[in-house]
Amino acid sequence: MYRRHAEIDPQLLSETEEQQQLRAVLRDFYTEASDPEDVRKHLATPRGYDEALWARLAGEIGVHGLAIPEEFGGSGFSFAELAVALEESGRALYCAPLLPTAVLATHTLLYSGDPKLGERYLPRIADGTLTATVAGFDSDEPGVTAEQTGSGWVLRGQADFVLDGAGAALILVCARTRGGIRLFACEPTPDTCRRTPRRVLDETRRQALVEFRGAAAAPVGVAERTGNVVAATLDVGRAALAAEQVGGSGHALDDTIEFVARRCQFGRPIGSFQAVKHRLADVLVALEAARSASAYASACVAVASPELPVAASAAAVVCSETFRLATAEYVQLHGGIGFTWEHPAHLYVRRAHSSEVLFGTADRHRARLAELIGLAARSVA
Repeated sequence: MYRRHAEIDPQLLSETEEQQQLRAVLRDFYTEASDPEDVRKHLATPRGYDEALWARLAGEIGVHGLAIPEEFGGSGFSFAELAVALEESGRALYCAPLLPTAVLATHTLLYSGDPKLGERYLPRIADGTLTATVAGFDSDEPGVTAEQTGSGWVLRGQADFVLDGAGAALILVCARTRGGIRLFACEPTPDTCRRTPRRVLDETRRQALVEFRGAAAAPVGVAERTGNVVAATLDVGRAALAAEQVGGSGHALDDTIEFVARRCQFGRPIGSFQAVKHRLADVLVALEAARSASAYASACVAVASPELPVAASAAAVVCSETFRLATAEYVQLHGGIGFTWEHPAHLYVRRAHSSEVLFGTADRHRARLAELIGLAARSVA
């Protein structure tokens, strides 16, 4: 039987004054420095994003270190503040590796409880000088093995579709050892680690095949906690992705409303037609549900609630479907221009479809929810 845990304080679901100020600052920042044309321009660069802008985001606003404790060079805020930043980055379709670095790698290091590696890497993540990612977290049988040699641990094998896998300076790898699954930190070098960019639907979120060929690595935390650390990190990733999806959905709706208010047919704005109003109303209702699901998941991360697995999977379902609906209407209600490569709508459509499967499909999360709350189908004898 599913055991309900203590409820989240409703005040945690509303933005504080500080969070509202952070949102306003980031909204202005992205409007000024990262419009769709900027995104397109930097997609063609070797790293795929504006590295100067990445440094400004870390140095001027401190986004990378929002959820990092002060002892490790961060600001000491909670995931709730980071979620605000992620929502605004999703709204602007920011293409830098914020998700793998500031969310996945950061929380892996924090949850591992490894102070030595935390002191080594977290301050550099917080100040924007280190990009990081994770590999092998989404498989029960990682494709990477770790062997202990006379000079230390080395990694062999491969992990595919690693977020920012071709450019990250630090990769936290889930690998098989003789004693079971364990986490390792690897700073890849060309001679022991081959990284091949994958051609993916969403060019704003780069992925790569990473092949380890005797790459030196250091164990992260203790082996017995590996499963819990990986599971918790993935749920944090789902909460973070949900916040991004809410931001992207909000942009799609706002931009579409602005367009239908000025696009005229038969002598009147097309937004005045009832059929258009109904479709936009459907998106708005879905967006409000997504905001609620995302806020609850973010609050669960912030207070380390045992409800996080349920909240994360619920947010994954609701926010993925909302983003897909919002971007579909973004294209359809813009008419012919919405189908062209020159319009930014297709960038959001790509992000919506790729995000929908990033940490598991909606069907997979529904099945997980059924198991978590005790509603999984039972076989009949």
